[in-house]
Amino acid sequence: MLKELLVTRRIVMMAIAVFLLSLCFAYGRWDWLWVPKYQKLMLTGIWNTLTLLIITMVLGMALAIPLGLAQAVGPWYLARPAQAFCGLVRGTPLLLQLFLLYYGIGSLFPGIPGIRDSIFWPILRDAWYFAVLGLSLSVAGYEGEVMRGAFKGVPHGQLEAAKAMGVPRFTLFRRIWLPQALHRVLPTLGGETVLQLKATPLVAMITVTDIYAVSSRVRAETLIVYEPLLMLALVYLAITGIIVALFTWFERRTPTRTA
Repeated sequence: MLKELLVTRRIVMMAIAVFLLSLCFAYGRWDWLWVPKYQKLMLTGIWNTLTLLIITMVLGMALAIPLGLAQAVGPWYLARPAQAFCGLVRGTPLLLQLFLLYYGIGSLFPGIPGIRDSIFWPILRDAWYFAVLGLSLSVAGYEGEVMRGAFKGVPHGQLEAAKAMGVPRFTLFRRIWLPQALHRVLPTLGGETVLQLKATPLVAMITVTDIYAVSSRVRAETLIVYEPLLMLALVYLAITGIIVALFTWFERRTPTRTA
């Protein structure tokens, strides 16, 4: 009975949502969608958003693995700095971190003698790289703590058995420990990827053009408020659906290793 009630409720909510969306598309102002300038900007914004998401998730996880490993089994001189880094990242707002990186540290580089003539200046003056750095460190801080728990959650008996059989440490880590730890964090990693997608609009605050910045520009130039925001929401919903589907597919096809 309860299951049937929940199914009926979902159907009613979906019908209401479809009805409201139909009203918006029927009576809204969508002529700006056919302007070539805005079409190009939207494609650029979506591309930048997806690029930021993929790059920062890859770099963040590449940093999170050693951070988690250092906290799980590392000596104190590695574990303490890793714990401090994760605590600092998780304890401060991401927007503040981006501001400190771009408007704080980034503003110091022009005062360094000769920096403007160096090969690093095109990178140091570009907000894109500060956005990548800030978002990557955010992923590393959160997922580093998750990886710590995942490494500790792998059955210790498997590791001891591999050591007794003479498996080299790196092979043990690469073939036994790391795959099981990553499988344990897959659901969390999927959720973190969605959260990272929702965090990308913050880069607009440091002049990076993502899909949110494009919708803001459309609203400012056309004085159309709700339609660009609705289109923005649909884009995020579509990307979120793809992310959830990909992680669900990957979880089903990744073998579970047990003790």
